[in-house]
Amino acid sequence: MVTAKICGINDPLAMDTAIDGGASHVGLVFYGRSPRAVSIDQARLLARPVPPSVCKVGMFVDADDALIDVAVDGASLDLLQLHGAETPERVAALKARTERAVMKVISITSSTDLKAAEGYFGIADWLLFDAKPPKDIENALPGGNARAFDWQLLSGHDWPLPWMLAGGLTTTNVSEAVARTGASVVDCSSGVEDQPGRKNPAKISSFLAAVAAL
Repeated sequence: MVTAKICGINDPLAMDTAIDGGASHVGLVFYGRSPRAVSIDQARLLARPVPPSVCKVGMFVDADDALIDVAVDGASLDLLQLHGAETPERVAALKARTERAVMKVISITSSTDLKAAEGYFGIADWLLFDAKPPKDIENALPGGNARAFDWQLLSGHDWPLPWMLAGGLTTTNVSEAVARTGASVVDCSSGVEDQPGRKNPAKISSFLAAVAAL
């Protein structure tokens, strides 16, 4: 069974659509540079209708304890997604501090980038493999750049902890992405938007239907 995380949700209709469409995870971005960023007050309202069966994920980029503490409390987060240069030591410290599961993002361009995942074995609860920020985009974000990496790089790997696949996923390519990587959870943000930060409910529904059909 393949499930999906819809990330970068910043309006109630998108959240309702993701929940109704069967998303297993919903993501809130706490990174000010992102067009998908939400305030703590926004996050609190968006998280309110999320049922216990759906995992609430907070995305952070090298955030300090103060921001993480208020986000975890305000949005009742279940999982912290760390999309910066957080070390294994930082991951362990945040797990202990927040008593929440932690997912470390591994940014990929080539096979050598996969080695970075090993440092988080036995420490992180999840890994997320995403495309490395492209050099041809000025001030590219850590994620959500609508770019994929070579999915074949993940083929045949047996990771010792749960993981997700992200990076340029859309309704039209998610089937191929899953077939090539063996992913059981896929993460989509830009692929269900009309423009960065503006989710399209119809695209969310279509993406989730495509995942459910896998």
